[in-house]
Amino acid sequence: MVFPVETEERVKRRALSICQDHLRKVVEITRKIPQLVDHFVQGDKTMVKQLHTEIRKGEEEVDIARRSVAQELAEIGAILISREDFLRFTNLTSEIADFCEGIAFRLVEILERSWKVPSDIKKGLAKLADAMLETILKLRETAMTLQYGSTKASEKAREVEVSERTVDDLYRELEVKIINSHIEIPTLLLLRDVLKLMEDAADKAEDAADAARILAFAM
Repeated sequence: MVFPVETEERVKRRALSICQDHLRKVVEITRKIPQLVDHFVQGDKTMVKQLHTEIRKGEEEVDIARRSVAQELAEIGAILISREDFLRFTNLTSEIADFCEGIAFRLVEILERSWKVPSDIKKGLAKLADAMLETILKLRETAMTLQYGSTKASEKAREVEVSERTVDDLYRELEVKIINSHIEIPTLLLLRDVLKLMEDAADKAEDAADAARILAFAM
């Protein structure tokens, strides 16, 4: 509940804090993807399934946190003019968690069916997963600089864009490699889905960084 004595400045700090906490949960999930891919490369079905379970649980926690942010912003009310910007930032970052669950699910399915994936494709997946995580970490850094002004936030947001371009380059290179390989069609389709979800996560981080730029002007 917001009391009349509560200033807009204090409300902004409160809104930013809950959004950053939500993003922290998203980052925790994203960190598990490179770990899961490493175990996928090793063919460790048990660890891949365990990490998938952890990611699904984390995704549920992110969804709960997203709803909490929405409720908190609703309670804050009109005193916070930029509340829609906070909500947009949170909704964008929530989608990253959804993409991570989709990645994990598909890799579990490939292992469960003992479908063969060439070693060079596996190495490419690991590299792409690391680059995706790096992009999300850059987004977290951007969110952490919001209270320090728009200039600092814009600098960090540009780093997200650079990381996203790296992901995009790796994605295109690996997609062509998969298409030119002799992988069975079902495996090929799932692998292309995994690549696209990794790229989508990085794209969403870039969108969230743009939203953060707008937030920085409101802080």
